[in-house]
Amino acid sequence: MKVIIDEDKCCGAGQCVLLAPEVFDQREDDGIVILLDDSPGPDQHAVVREAAAVCPGAAIELAD
Repeated sequence: MKVIIDEDKCCGAGQCVLLAPEVFDQREDDGIVILLDDSPGPDQHAVVREAAAVCPGAAIELAD
């Protein structure tokens, strides 16, 4: 799995960080997503897919 972030679409809701804190974080100043791991292991795939699905800005793209 490859995770791609579009910062321009991110609204800073933080759902991704709540679901997968090992993969996502947020900038202190504006809450925009920071990608900590662009190739998470298989144990993280389900939560990363869920984070992408619930992202209100559709800022998370996944490629397998």
